[in-house]
This record gives sequence, C-alpha cells and structure tokens, in this order.
Amino acid sequence: MEVDCTPEELCKCSYEERCVELGEVKDMRLEAEAVVNDVLFAVTDMHVSRSLTSGLDVAYINVEIREGTRYCLELTEAGLRVVGYIFDQVDEGLNTQYHETVYSLLDSLSPGYREAFGNALLQRLERLQQNGQ
Repeated sequence: MEVDCTPEELCKCSYEERCVELGEVKDMRLEAEAVVNDVLFAVTDMHVSRSLTSGLDVAYINVEIREGTRYCLELTEAGLRVVGYIFDQVDEGLNTQYHETVYSLLDSLSPGYREAFGNALLQRLERLQQNGQ
C-alpha cells in the first residue's frame, strides 16, 4: 500500500509541489521537517538528526517505528532510504532501496504504521461523513 498524503493533508499541496510550482530550490532540512510532521502521528518517535550534518542536498531523519526498531534515514532528491539501524548512524556499507515517499518507506518497514495510518484515515472519513449529514 503506497500512500501519497496523510489523512489531514488530503487537500493540501506538498512542499515539493509548491517548490515545483514556484521554481524554488528545495532545502532538504526543511523537507525533512515536513516529512517528520507528516507522519509523526503513526510512529513512536521521529526527528531530524541534530548530530549528522544536513544541507541543501541531504538531510538525516531518525525514526523509531511502532514495533520498536530504530532507523536513520537519508533524504535526498532521489528519495528516502535507510542508512543506519541506530539513531544518528550512517553505515556506508548499506545499499538500501530509495523510496519516493516517506509513506512508501514506512509501509515497507512497519505494520504498525500501516495500521495507524489506516485508522487515522478511517477516523477522518467518519468525521467528514458526520459533517456531511
């Protein structure tokens, strides 16, 4: 299951879409903060690394999924990928797959994420249905 937006953001443009429309250069540090804010509700812990150097072309995000496993993620123009199995660690020997979205990456790592996302979506749809009646 690949998801392109959170239930709360179903109608809003992403940071990436705004950059394309405005012809701006993306700052990966800002993009990383947006990624964290998008999915924090569905993981145990997630934050932009303060130890690893981030910049215009790369940012690092630490995430602990609901199952208790910790990862260090790299965010670049190519997408997101796992680069370490502890916070703030980059294992240069890892050659993991890039994911186009954080939703796809978390979906591949965490059944708990899928459940939390599905529940949030269901709650949002129920609220919309109640407001429509």
